[in-house]
Amino acid sequence: MSHEAVETDGLAATGIEGLDYILRGGFPRHRVYLLQGDPGVGKTTLGLQFLLEGQRNGETGLYITLSETIEELNAVAESHGWDISGIHLYEQLVGEEALHEEDTTVFYPAEVELGETINGMLKKVDAVKPKRVVLDSLSEIRLLAQSTLRYRKQILALKQFFAARKCTVLFLDDRTAETQDMQLQSVPHGVVELERYTPLYGAARRRMQLVKVRGLAFRDGYHDFNIKTGGIIVYPRLVAADHRRRVEQAQIPSGIQALDTMLGGGVDRGTSTLIMGPAGSGKSALATQYAVAAASRGEKASMFIFEESLSSLFHRSQSIGMPLDDLVQKGLIVINQVDPAQLQPGEFAHFVQQAVERDKTRVVVLDSLNGYLNAVPEERFLLLHLHELLSFLGQNNVASILVFAQHGLIGANMLSTVDVSYLADCVILLRYYEAHGKLHKAVSVVKKRSGIHENAIREFSMSAAGLSVGAALEQYRGILSGIPSFEGINKPLTPINEHP
Repeated sequence: MSHEAVETDGLAATGIEGLDYILRGGFPRHRVYLLQGDPGVGKTTLGLQFLLEGQRNGETGLYITLSETIEELNAVAESHGWDISGIHLYEQLVGEEALHEEDTTVFYPAEVELGETINGMLKKVDAVKPKRVVLDSLSEIRLLAQSTLRYRKQILALKQFFAARKCTVLFLDDRTAETQDMQLQSVPHGVVELERYTPLYGAARRRMQLVKVRGLAFRDGYHDFNIKTGGIIVYPRLVAADHRRRVEQAQIPSGIQALDTMLGGGVDRGTSTLIMGPAGSGKSALATQYAVAAASRGEKASMFIFEESLSSLFHRSQSIGMPLDDLVQKGLIVINQVDPAQLQPGEFAHFVQQAVERDKTRVVVLDSLNGYLNAVPEERFLLLHLHELLSFLGQNNVASILVFAQHGLIGANMLSTVDVSYLADCVILLRYYEAHGKLHKAVSVVKKRSGIHENAIREFSMSAAGLSVGAALEQYRGILSGIPSFEGINKPLTPINEHP
């Protein structure tokens, strides 16, 4: 990731770069933290990463497990390729003694077992003298305590015990209680909640939030994360305000002189350009043209493709004379195939951010926003995600080229599922129209915030020689309606794509 966590002596880094970024370096040391989440959300994995990071820094780590066996912990570590032989593992499975009781009684003395469990843990801590501890999990202690009062007293006592020994501790809680215990969240120094939810279609998604960390100005809100081979990867929520800077004013050409003339010289750096139109009107080809033009100047471009396959993209580009293959092989254009059903919105924003900060991308193409819409489960949040993303790109002096497909083909049937035009700094509109018994294409610039643009509607075409923008269709009225009428006094203009 591109985020740099600030390491200080007073903070214990977690070893998860995105989480350390959210925590502004890590957890304040010598405190107890509560890590809550449903079973399977990744608490054990996070706990092991926390201890492994301490081991890399020369800190003794202890994992106390009351629910999983040591063999199960080793299996988790092995699945991620970790060696946890340097971490002390202490296993005390609650209730194991009940299997060896000769007399079966209805009422088992839980308070006796709770005392034995706690005492065993404390003796192990005093023997190992760890700097980092993970206690997995509180649900077993809650079960043995039987009453809320006794449970809370035990947690408070454990907090004081670890604080006196200057340990940084993670309490894991799987939230199996019938009701949410808000009192439990008031005891530790900080609380981290992990959530796992499954959309109606697609892979399960995970997110986390820091409920509190006393004395720390952490980055709040929900942050997406994934569990992959190698551990948890956190994608901090993109906040454009964290990346504000002054940018230079410059224009980038498209490689099509007539189009640049329509745009008053070209697209401005640090702005977003929305290319709208019906299916097949040339939106993706025009967006690709901007990436190819940037790469031909020696600048890097990144394309994020949602719907179109890579084979289709390369074949189309070759058919209209764009040297996409060569530029991709040279590393000037990076093409990312995005599967909306598998990718979380935060993960996608992270990939774009990496392209800008790590790969020094100067032009970003999103094809299309319709696919991006499908990547966001709650449609009402699309514009917020998109606004932050475009603001970040603009503040990094990156030109954003966005493709948006409208429903329908001609005239009044043209509809948009969501209005994104107001977010873009420049809007290029592509349309079909009927003339001379054939279907033609037209292009117009309907908006440009950063300067003067041409108001003319021009002929637009694609051929083996590339993309072409022709003369203004001055003798026609009703081009955007799809069925224009000829009102000139001369012979009707011959569309450019009919030239021999």
